Amino acid sequence: MSDSTLPPALEPRDDELEFSAIRAQGAGGQNVNKVSNAVHLRFDIGASRLPEAVKARLLAMGDQRISADGVVVIKAQAHRSLPMNRAEAVDRLRALIAEAAHVPKARRATRPTRGSQRRRVEGKLQRGQVKALRGKGGME
Repeated sequence: MSDSTLPPALEPRDDELEFSAIRAQGAGGQNVNKVSNAVHLRFDIGASRLPEAVKARLLAMGDQRISADGVVVIKAQAHRSLPMNRAEAVDRLRALIAEAAHVPKARRATRPTRGSQRRRVEGKLQRGQVKALRGKGGME
């Protein structure tokens, strides 16, 4: 599903993932009532081997899939087969970890140059003159 490749240190290990098969919601005919093909994926952030900085950013994300006790719960039910839903759930977890691993670039405050300030004021003066010419009598 996603093309994000994670470094090995951020890749979730199989022993950290907990899958449970559940019945999918929605229409599906007779098959939906007898086959458990949706998947709940649970991933405990605190017990994982992710770097502490990534754990902190994951917990601070405020994503609705992350519970108050730091467990990511992802439900996948788009496909009719259990293996495809498992793969989709893992892909979505990897995308979430990749998003948390991305460190935003710190913004440096800059000041406008003298030339840009001068051009801005000249533009404002010119615009004011155009508006003044629209009134009764124009500029005097």
